[in-house]
Amino acid sequence: MAIPTRSALPGNYFVTSAIYNRHRLFQVAANARLFVETLQHYRKLGHYKLFGFVVMPDHIHLIVTPQQCTLERTMQLVKGGFSHRVGSKIPVWQRGFTDHRIRDRADFDTRLGYLHDNPVRARLVERPEDYEFSSAFQRNGLTSGAEAP
Repeated sequence: MAIPTRSALPGNYFVTSAIYNRHRLFQVAANARLFVETLQHYRKLGHYKLFGFVVMPDHIHLIVTPQQCTLERTMQLVKGGFSHRVGSKIPVWQRGFTDHRIRDRADFDTRLGYLHDNPVRARLVERPEDYEFSSAFQRNGLTSGAEAP
């Protein structure tokens, strides 16, 4: 039996994508804010539900549920939309992304905790809610965790 592509599997995904050559593009607060604005823009258009995010200096983590498109298209919108807005003439993102299909509520809670603790583990802040570019700080507009598995 063939394994279905991730495009064919509905559900919640934990997604990671890195900046090209791991440059610290999001260390500049204006770039991180622009990424969060881009993320919220496509969420408001209904392309996906957004349960959590963190924008680290050289990568991002998201928990999303595609709504009107595939996971691949969701990431194309997010990454391409940001690249267009930032106006870079050089590559912004490494090719592709990694994803993990969230299996159940325990898996969801583990991934969300990992995502929110990322800035603490990187010693950027002492508490997750102190990191400006994270859903632990910015809960407005996110899908409630009650809708998760």
